[in-house]
Amino acid sequence: MRRFTVDVGDGNLAGIAFGDENRTVDSLFVHANGFNAHTYQSILEPLGLRAHVAGIDLRGHGRSTAPANPKKQTGWNVYRDDLIKVLEAVAPNGTVLAGHSMGATTSLLAAAKRPDLVQGLVLVDPVLLPAPTYRWAHLPAFPSLLKRTTPMAKGARRRRNQFDSQEHAIEKLTGRGAFKTWRKPFLEDYVADGVLFNEETDSWHLACHPEWEAANFGGQRHRPWTALKNIECPIILIRAEKGSTCPRSSASRFRRIKPETYFIDAAGTTHFVPMERPYVVRDAISQFLSRLVEGFKAGEEGRVQRNLDSKIGLKD
Repeated sequence: MRRFTVDVGDGNLAGIAFGDENRTVDSLFVHANGFNAHTYQSILEPLGLRAHVAGIDLRGHGRSTAPANPKKQTGWNVYRDDLIKVLEAVAPNGTVLAGHSMGATTSLLAAAKRPDLVQGLVLVDPVLLPAPTYRWAHLPAFPSLLKRTTPMAKGARRRRNQFDSQEHAIEKLTGRGAFKTWRKPFLEDYVADGVLFNEETDSWHLACHPEWEAANFGGQRHRPWTALKNIECPIILIRAEKGSTCPRSSASRFRRIKPETYFIDAAGTTHFVPMERPYVVRDAISQFLSRLVEGFKAGEEGRVQRNLDSKIGLKD
């Protein structure tokens, strides 16, 4: 694994990469709200044996230093614009863009604004709310109202934000809340860049402050349905079976707008599809790498080998 940073103007975004660094990035992964690129290492590392793949920490997450003021966060276009700057730096000729949850929606927004930078989209349980919600979100007081009242935002604010060590964080988070269904080693990978030492307080804190995570849940001032109409590249959309943030009504609307989209319903999964069925996400990215980067035709490509190294810890 290699670490890198990209200057986005008001600070840096941190990233991790695998594979041939002499190539531009063949596939870039964008994480969910509250997480970081390192969380998805077990998906990206095997792909690095065949391509140059990377993940990026959005502002306010992981090891990124770009400022993140919850009071100013009203929507995800700030992530879209940051992501475009990253793509211009690491994949100026285009890449397979993949993302989970907020990262999937951000990827969609970026692909619509800069179609020249995206060859294919893998959207893992994107956050796609009913169209009227996004219209309401553009009313003056609506973002602040959502930040105060939505259950997800309220839950984010209640998160424990201080630990004695990373080991202590793993102990306290294992089997609880969102982490109940995660396979190993996703929690350990999340904590590696998600619980960091703060020299000023001489303690360990969440890299994504609970107030910033809550602001992201409440800040819906962006327009994914409008953006979708401008997408030019092929799309794979993977939905959770239970509690999907792309509910059936949104999936139906998506199909009407982009009927050529390849849909995958991941059986037995919750919103945390990558942590529960990592091979489903890995195979989808691999499929696009085969066709869009390596030039294979449909049916010629092979799946990425699942257990490439015992240290990866996956038992697919």
